[in-house]
Amino acid sequence: MNPPCPFLPSCGRPLSWRDLAEQRAVGGAELYARCLEYGQQLWLDGLPARALLAIDRALYCDVSATDEILAAYPLPYAAIRWLVSQPSDAFTGNARVHYQHLADRVRGERAELKQWRAWAAWALVRQARPELPGDPRHSVREPTHADIAAGLDAYGIAGERAVWQAALTA
Repeated sequence: MNPPCPFLPSCGRPLSWRDLAEQRAVGGAELYARCLEYGQQLWLDGLPARALLAIDRALYCDVSATDEILAAYPLPYAAIRWLVSQPSDAFTGNARVHYQHLADRVRGERAELKQWRAWAAWALVRQARPELPGDPRHSVREPTHADIAAGLDAYGIAGERAVWQAALTA
């Protein structure tokens, strides 16, 4: 059994994808909190790849820097780094490639923000798991940490770069 992620909340009851669907219409901070809770549950259930996907969904929620949930559970950069740093044979795929592809392929509403958040997560995975290779068949310009910081400053919420950098140096 996995230890709980110290950067994720638990809601104290079993959740399913239906609980996320209920919050989709509400969105914002409520959906953010539920995605984090669901990510914790999936992690504890031994489903690390699915937990990471739930946390990705939280990362893409439309939250404001003043939302109360962020005081207790900032944008989940530390959670992403912590999860990929844990020993687990249950991870499927390669988290570095996952974020590389995600950053290069995101479209739609708030695409720039989502792109820089995906690159920020990619940088965390690269730092936490340097042995994971990139996708050599996916031709993309990989940004520097300075590029990512500038992207988060330009498109992210107030204080986001500092949250990411704290996770990066943890």
